[in-house]
Amino acid sequence: MSRFKMLALAAASALSFPLPVQASPEQTARLRDAALADTLAWDITEGLTTEIGQRKAGSDAEARARDWAVAKLKALGFSNVRIETFDIPYWERGIATAEITAPFPQQLILTALGNSGATPDKGLTAEVIGFDSLDELKAADPAAVKGKIVFVTHRMAPAQDGSPYGPVGNVRRQGPSIASKLGAAAILIRSIGTDHHRVPHTGVQDWSNGAKPIPAAALSNPDADQLERVLKRGKPVSIALTITAKMAGKRQSGNVIAEITGRDPAAGIVLVGGHLDSWDLGTGAIDDGTGVAITTAAAKHILDAGQPLRTIRIVWFGSEEIGSFGGTNYFDRHKAEKHHVAAESDFGADRVWRFETRVTDAAVPAMKPIAAALLPLGIVQGHNGTADGSDLDELAKSGVPIIALSQDGTRYFDLHHTADDTLDKVDPAQLRQNVAAWTAMLSVVANDPTEYGPVTGKTE
Repeated sequence: MSRFKMLALAAASALSFPLPVQASPEQTARLRDAALADTLAWDITEGLTTEIGQRKAGSDAEARARDWAVAKLKALGFSNVRIETFDIPYWERGIATAEITAPFPQQLILTALGNSGATPDKGLTAEVIGFDSLDELKAADPAAVKGKIVFVTHRMAPAQDGSPYGPVGNVRRQGPSIASKLGAAAILIRSIGTDHHRVPHTGVQDWSNGAKPIPAAALSNPDADQLERVLKRGKPVSIALTITAKMAGKRQSGNVIAEITGRDPAAGIVLVGGHLDSWDLGTGAIDDGTGVAITTAAAKHILDAGQPLRTIRIVWFGSEEIGSFGGTNYFDRHKAEKHHVAAESDFGADRVWRFETRVTDAAVPAMKPIAAALLPLGIVQGHNGTADGSDLDELAKSGVPIIALSQDGTRYFDLHHTADDTLDKVDPAQLRQNVAAWTAMLSVVANDPTEYGPVTGKTE
């Protein structure tokens, strides 16, 4: 029997206890170990993905998800549960099909990228020009690109920390605008993912100034491999492409907020959460149903233990996938409030292996109790100054301290933004380890009188 399972079984009947001004290591350990038997995070993820399913930003499904979240958070006993709405630009996916018409006719599997333009009603057929990298595309002669379908490939390696996603993701984020400015008729990219399944990865891209929207889509990785091989035969390659995506005005999105009121309102807010919206291909289990579930379940463990010193605020952010609209709106509404620290879960549900911080140098010693509480879960302490979260960007820029519990991302980009992002990909044991880690962190942070910020300039 594993050490984690023995701890979970021993702690399943652990009694709650009131937390003092500063939780003792023993009390934090009891909460942590009890959370190893948690079932709430699974229940939330299962309920959200089953009863709502995909939750595309601005869609009717995202609105239903907000109502579902309010009912769930109220039933769990949180206070001040409410929705804060805002408007977003709404994009409709439509359909996307592609077929090599010459020299070797065959279908290709692809999906439109967020904010893609459309082909003419009857589609378009054009010659394909291939590039092995984004840099090659940037250096291309406009005369060679004009009127053609650009194809950009790459290779994305899996990594525990997910670090390849930043540079490789620029193929999706920047490639369509670069191709448009070069006069391309359309752009196809290799999916930003590490899998070998015939399942394409979507994702947002925004048209830069001067870029006219053109059809933009991602091929599944096997189909990208196939197109590479066809191009290497040295014969002209043509593709018939149909994409019916379009912008469709403004729609409403929103953040769902709930709280555990602290004993000292002046002590500030500990913000935790994830994002409620998802892409529309899967059911948003890994990205990011588990994120809102993990942070909510951890906060529930603190709620049941007694009133913490600081207020814990849970935020289920809306419209993160299309540009962190929820994070920006939250900051605009709440920037005048004192935020003691913020943390977001948005990297799947595999085990937490590291925690990193962005606190003042003077507050670094106060991280030691967190490190001690997390170590029994196999979590090591990383650097100070590197913690972030997509919905926390504006808070971080304003000086709010950030804590990041880093999940193992080795398989995350096999599933990210695909139809394979479904409940069966969630490992319940690893999900419980996440809840235990977040519970331990919250037990310390919500009851520690030490000030962690504001953070200005470079930290070490």
